[in-house]
Amino acid sequence: MSVSTTSAQEDRAADRVRTDQVIVLFGATGDLARRKLLPGMFHLSQVGLMPEGFRIIGAARRAISTDEFRQVARESVEGSGRKPDAGNAFDEFAEALSFVGVGEGFGPLGDAVEGAKKELGGDADLLFYLSLPPKAAAGTVEEIGKLGLDEDARVITEKPFGTDLRSAHELNGRLHSVFQENRIYRIDHYLGREAVQNLLALRFANGMFEPVWNRNHIDHVQIDIPETLSIEMRGSFYEDTGAFRDMLVTHLFQVLGFVAMEPPTSLEPKPLGLEREKVFDSMLPLRPEDVVRGQYVGYREEDGVDPDSDTETFIAVKAFVDNWRWEGVPFYLRSGKRMAESHHVLTIAFKQPPRRMFPLDQDLIPEGFGRDHLTFELGEPGSISTSFLAKVPGATMQLGEAHMKFTYAEAFGNNQAALDPYERLIHDAMNGDRTLFTSSAAIERLWEISEPVLEAPPPAIPYWRGSWGPREIDQLIAPRRWHLPSDHV
Repeated sequence: MSVSTTSAQEDRAADRVRTDQVIVLFGATGDLARRKLLPGMFHLSQVGLMPEGFRIIGAARRAISTDEFRQVARESVEGSGRKPDAGNAFDEFAEALSFVGVGEGFGPLGDAVEGAKKELGGDADLLFYLSLPPKAAAGTVEEIGKLGLDEDARVITEKPFGTDLRSAHELNGRLHSVFQENRIYRIDHYLGREAVQNLLALRFANGMFEPVWNRNHIDHVQIDIPETLSIEMRGSFYEDTGAFRDMLVTHLFQVLGFVAMEPPTSLEPKPLGLEREKVFDSMLPLRPEDVVRGQYVGYREEDGVDPDSDTETFIAVKAFVDNWRWEGVPFYLRSGKRMAESHHVLTIAFKQPPRRMFPLDQDLIPEGFGRDHLTFELGEPGSISTSFLAKVPGATMQLGEAHMKFTYAEAFGNNQAALDPYERLIHDAMNGDRTLFTSSAAIERLWEISEPVLEAPPPAIPYWRGSWGPREIDQLIAPRRWHLPSDHV
């Protein structure tokens, strides 16, 4: 497949952040900062997307020296695969790094921010990244307000955005007491994936898809994020969260918003966000009988886990968007830990047309799932495949399954300037682009439709590690069937 990529790298590289930035990274020595944020900002500088002038101030309760923080950053970059293009590239990046301990008070942070702004000429934008748990993030926001650092500043907050409707409302209230809504960037890294954003391009830039993207032609939709990983030493965190809060109310519902939204008037933040919020407003409250919760065998032996825990490590739900386009079309969402394979999959299953004129072998088409469907692999680098029926060569009319597949790597090559999700979203936040961030109203609406399940959750059913979850999920989707990732072309 041939795809034009004329000046793609030049266009991306020219999109440098317009204003100088002072970035305060709270939780700067934590896991997320080491794995994603520090390597990500280094890569942004490598490909020419950071502003001309920037300073990154690491902040954490435990104080370390600036030299120690620079060493943390160096080790993070070296372990990430984001290798320097030149021998002194990291040293130049490290000059922009400093560190402030806030365990004994936030006063030194105010001095550090003021000093960094003066170094950049006084006109730099201020961006706070709260790589912190919700409780610590709320307290940090209050301290920022007390220092008077919130004026014209932006803040990035990490999920989970609360644990239910009440806590989400309280957290949003704490944020709004210091920052205006249009200065708050609730980051869900899943929306920064190229393959997720390509849903917009496929739907709205191609005349073959949008006319059939509705209840008249689509039988059902599946969004599937199985993981082979365990809870990875996060027992206490997972006990308070579980798969429902960790994956469904964030990643899975957000992808559903992109799949189900109406065409926006433009791809600007306001119209795009408005159409996604209309989808959430149209979703019916989840019913406990349309939910399967599971827990992998051995979870209760993990460190930090209650021996009698009912926390789910697997979740599957049937959801509905109750509007004209999607009335009666079920959306099946599934995610879990310790499953057979790791994938990030969206499947659009089309309705079967009458095939009475074909001498069709009924074994060819499993009951409840036709061979005509689109499958999006939303992982990196991503792919789109379509499966359909075609004539098998020969003297008789016999149908067989055929496939076509598009992959980003084959079509566009390995673009070194391409950004990973966190890099894309940090870059957007520095530019003030809220397109791929979620509003407080959307977050609270998603918790609202989740309330019936949170109040009366069905029991967590044990499932074996390396499986596809509890067998009860087959009853949830019947008479259809799950399109397992191992079925992929």
